[in-house]
Amino acid sequence: MKGIYWQKGEALDYVNNTDKKIENGDVVKLGKRIGVAGDDIPPGATGALHVTGVYGFKRADTEDIAMGQEVYLTEAGITVQAETEAEDKSKTANVRAGYVAAPSKGDTVYVKINA
Repeated sequence: MKGIYWQKGEALDYVNNTDKKIENGDVVKLGKRIGVAGDDIPPGATGALHVTGVYGFKRADTEDIAMGQEVYLTEAGITVQAETEAEDKSKTANVRAGYVAAPSKGDTVYVKINA
């Protein structure tokens, strides 16, 4: 099997198939990964989702988060706790966001996404 180079893959085209505008900076779940909107994407339109890089996110809790620790995306923000469907069938499993890229202080955690 051969692979043919297509693009760098730092940002990918994404079609907004919802009825709500995706705003610049919004996090979009891509299966077991995430993307960060690089611009507003109106309903039905195609826009760029960044899938690499380091982004600052709101922390979901005050637990210490060490550099290099895996973190997960929740509705409340970034957490170190991974919920699994096996633990609670009524909840969707959290998506792994990546790992902490810088010492975490305050309300923001810096995450190397999808790594």
